[in-house]
Amino acid sequence: MSTAQHKIGSGFGAHSTADDVLAGVDLSGKLAIVTGGYSGLGLETTKALTKAGARVVVPARRPDTAKEALAGLDGVELDELDLGDLDSVRGFAERFLASGRTVDLVIDNAGIMACPETRVGPGWEAQFATNHLGHFALINRLWPAIEPGGARVVSVSSRAHHFSGIRWDDVHWQSGYDKWQAYGQAKTANVLFAVHLDKLGADRGVRAFSLHPGGILTPLQRHLPKAEMVERGWIDEQGNVLNPSGFKSPEQGAATQVWAATSPQLAGMGGVYLEDCDIAEPAVDGDQSSGVRAWATDPEQAARLWTLSAELTGVNAFA
Repeated sequence: MSTAQHKIGSGFGAHSTADDVLAGVDLSGKLAIVTGGYSGLGLETTKALTKAGARVVVPARRPDTAKEALAGLDGVELDELDLGDLDSVRGFAERFLASGRTVDLVIDNAGIMACPETRVGPGWEAQFATNHLGHFALINRLWPAIEPGGARVVSVSSRAHHFSGIRWDDVHWQSGYDKWQAYGQAKTANVLFAVHLDKLGADRGVRAFSLHPGGILTPLQRHLPKAEMVERGWIDEQGNVLNPSGFKSPEQGAATQVWAATSPQLAGMGGVYLEDCDIAEPAVDGDQSSGVRAWATDPEQAARLWTLSAELTGVNAFA
């Protein structure tokens, strides 16, 4: 069964931290995979999960950087993964499957945002390819190891999904590239992916969720010129955050994805979009500040995107 796209009154909120939502949750014996789990929200997610007893596999595009960031953390292992390279995705998945282990939690956390027009693979737009197609291929390749009867897959989206639905006539932005709309399309794809994966996996007891973590200043902003962040009112000319109350800390930003992955409050639910450690309400027309747009939760569009993604990547665990 699935739940309606409406708040359930979780008792948590925008200021809750990953440690808050894991209070009293014992993850001993659980294995999690957190893409990008060595930087920003991913690092805080890894820290919180290991503190609760989970073992965390962190696939990293920059293994040396990851090793340094995760030094001293118990219960963590590193491997190499570049989501923009499907050969790399296959290699990581094959190594994990060869270990004979099963995975209880997968958090698709890694991503890029508002980058200059960049092409990867066979000319794919980098944000759609990295944020969506790479994770699509990863989950499908890992599917034999995803534990039935309780595993969860968490797709980290963003409020930026309000910026654009799927551009079905030009998903790779062969013309008219706009870095923010391209990011919005990729984040919409993250939501649609969870919608259809949950439909496909629910009978096996595998549930999927998507979410907006909140506004947080992390290395995700690395492609944004300082002048643009100043113009947006995020920082001043010296790099100081102008409105600290308008941003979450990394610990608060990691909370919703950790809650999605572990909370008993979500038992029997799936396929929904979350924000501030609760299920989000449908968005109100003209308001981009909260909620989820209908184009991101439409089951027909979700199925269509799944078919397209399988054709592009050549991977489909459900075929």
